Amino acid sequence: MVDTDRITGAAKELGGKVQGAVGDLTGSQRDSAEGRAREAAGKAENLYGQAKDTVRDAAE
Repeated sequence: MVDTDRITGAAKELGGKVQGAVGDLTGSQRDSAEGRAREAAGKAENLYGQAKDTVRDAAE
């Protein structure tokens, strides 16, 4: 079973990439920065979920 942190993290990461790209295209530094921060937070959450999955699998 995949941890929900992996799913939500991947979604946030993708959303952040899109927001950052849109900010870059429109010249909006705010959207670009928020997108990059959201992408990083999503990546961290995804990695946390992967670690939880690894521990759970090792325990089984």
